[in-house]
Amino acid sequence: MIDPRPHIPVMAREVIDQLQVRCDQTYVDGTLGNGGYTAMMLDCGAGRVVAIDRDPNAIRDAKALADRYDGRLQLVHGTFGNLAAYVDGPGSVDGITFDLGVSSMQLDQAERGFSFQQDGPLDMRMSIDGPSAADLVNESDERALADMLWKFGEERHSRRIARAIVTARAEQPITRTSELAALVAKAVPRPDPHHHPATRAFQALRIVVNDELGELERGLAASEAALKPGGRCVVVSFHSLEDRIVKNFFRDRSTAQPKGSRHMPHQPEANAPAWRLLTRRPMTPGAAEIAANPRARSARLRAAERLPANGRTN
Repeated sequence: MIDPRPHIPVMAREVIDQLQVRCDQTYVDGTLGNGGYTAMMLDCGAGRVVAIDRDPNAIRDAKALADRYDGRLQLVHGTFGNLAAYVDGPGSVDGITFDLGVSSMQLDQAERGFSFQQDGPLDMRMSIDGPSAADLVNESDERALADMLWKFGEERHSRRIARAIVTARAEQPITRTSELAALVAKAVPRPDPHHHPATRAFQALRIVVNDELGELERGLAASEAALKPGGRCVVVSFHSLEDRIVKNFFRDRSTAQPKGSRHMPHQPEANAPAWRLLTRRPMTPGAAEIAANPRARSARLRAAERLPANGRTN
């Protein structure tokens, strides 16, 4: 069932303003979630929205939304890194948005295992298939665990936590979010009073389980191919690892590219800039939005406009 409570996605007005939604044009919502951005785009007159989500529950719950918009909404169960397969070919899309990370719905459902604040199975799979967080925690060796926590959670105490996990699982497997959260809290000395000690560890596991950073890189490259000249890509991220990838991609691709750039390694020769930056620095939510939705406090919005092949804006 669709959540009856009003759901306003983070920085919704800023996203719509940056997309410059126009009538009869085609847009992609790469992260459907509860349908907030999708509904706003359609309400602004978008001719068609292709809404993608890897979570089958999100697709199931959006059927009523699709009925409301009479054929203008196409729901796709898949990953946004594969969005080229869901649109009408290169240069066929007028705007794309990505709202990265875990959704509020997923966080609020204890049985999905994303939250350290609720007890549930240690799962964290957005697509509900493949290895779970419990598989990673119980099967990875100590060094791999420590590297994972450091690289994807920027956790300073990664080695201590990894050692504590290996010690605990020798007694019995770690299968619940509450077990892991308590274990991490005990392993972390002098925790940050503003954040739960397990915040970074849970972030790292979730990113690895869902290959979130790899998916982001694939999604950005796919957006470049899918957008028409003048089309816009708007990305809302929630931690520094995501924001760094978005910033570097748009920055690097907004300058002339030498043969075989790292973002587009198979280009045969030098290319004109592919993007025009719309946000030199990331936009952030205002104080009123953060007060109404504390989860918005770490949001960062970056946007860029697709340039024609000659790299000119006119």
